[in-house]
Amino acid sequence: MFLSVFDVFKPGIGPSSSHTMGPMTAAADFLDLLRGSDAAAGAAAIRVTLHGSLAFTGKGHATDRAVVLGLLGYRPADIEMEAAERALADLEARRTLVPDGLPEIAFDPADAITFDFGPPLPGHANGLTITALDSGDAPVLSETYYSIGGGFVVTAAQRAACAPPPTEATDPRLWPYPFETSAAMLRMARESGLSIAAMKRANEAVGRSDAEIDAGLAGIWGTMNGCVERGLARDGELPGGLRVRRRARRIREQLEREHGSNAAQPHVITDWLSVYAMAVNEENAAGGKVVTAPTNGAAGVIPAVARYYLDHCIGADAARIPEFLLTAAAIGGLIKHNASISGAEAGCQGEVGSASAMAAAGLCAVLGGTPAQVENAAEIALEHHLGMTCDPVAGLVQVPCIERNGIGATKAVAAASLALRGDGTHFMPLDNCIAAMRQTGEEMSTKFKETSQGGLAVNLPEC
Repeated sequence: MFLSVFDVFKPGIGPSSSHTMGPMTAAADFLDLLRGSDAAAGAAAIRVTLHGSLAFTGKGHATDRAVVLGLLGYRPADIEMEAAERALADLEARRTLVPDGLPEIAFDPADAITFDFGPPLPGHANGLTITALDSGDAPVLSETYYSIGGGFVVTAAQRAACAPPPTEATDPRLWPYPFETSAAMLRMARESGLSIAAMKRANEAVGRSDAEIDAGLAGIWGTMNGCVERGLARDGELPGGLRVRRRARRIREQLEREHGSNAAQPHVITDWLSVYAMAVNEENAAGGKVVTAPTNGAAGVIPAVARYYLDHCIGADAARIPEFLLTAAAIGGLIKHNASISGAEAGCQGEVGSASAMAAAGLCAVLGGTPAQVENAAEIALEHHLGMTCDPVAGLVQVPCIERNGIGATKAVAAASLALRGDGTHFMPLDNCIAAMRQTGEEMSTKFKETSQGGLAVNLPEC
């Protein structure tokens, strides 16, 4: 199994990797499919149906808007929002798509997108079907896609065949360290004498030069850190109707005023962790540019812990951030391969829980942890997120998601610290904890898995 660090960490836009980035990618992929088919010449209209969690929380996650952007030819990694807004306004006026290499296609977002609130499709809780019709409204091409978390998209056929997303390489002979479990990862580390990050980098080097890897990792961290800084500088009300106000800037200003004073409590460091994470997730909630880590809903945990390392840890070295990211990505790949990072499939244990495990592993590594201690750190962090539901109020990635990232970051630091106090020997292996997360997600009621039908989402203040 090999999942590139550049697939785990992908730039995109908020508020959701599975409900925004995935559907946008699916819609753009459908245009490519249509261009390469015999049905292209006869296509006169397009219809989209959102199923399962994409229907229940689609409005709050801007899924319908994301589908439209994909049909306008945009993809999450390279979208330029000013141009995209102009294209949306033009579509609103024309009610037609003019895709490159295709005829003009009728598409009115107001009635061409259907929210199906019935049972989800069999392959995954996040399903969407896109259909091209001829001038007589007869289907000429149709495809069903599943957005499986972290911005990854597979077709129904790929899902049925248990095929990985197209970005995942599958032939273990290609990679020098093709670990599929944490047990295999630790065995390979012992046999090779390499760190987890070094093994991960060796796998990356099969298809990329050192310069490409370095530039890519620097780009990931630059985007993450830029998101922290933007979130710390902005205030105002978040969109969506809940009237949630940004808090990161105000909290940061309070912390800066207290710095060095006798008024600061010893636990103030957790406030810094929280404010870094909240800054990212406030940006995400506003539809800003973020990095899936491993999802948008959990995008603040890893940047927050990395900033904590740089800003507050003795002996921190910015040159070790690539090691942090590579280690975190190795753990994220294990979780995705053996369980799920999708809130609609596993609950928030699969999102913030996974992010916390990844961040704990990364921090443990850059603080000098051995591979065994790194694996222990990841297990501790994940273990104490088991059972966490995904219950966004009004389908918006705001309550409880923004604060939840801050708490996930503090758990990651605590987990790394505990692991470093030991020698890596511990009772519950990470593999077993990942299996427990998968089993818990499978048995969790769909009400608590990103449908906004249970938990906090239905227990709201009356005034």
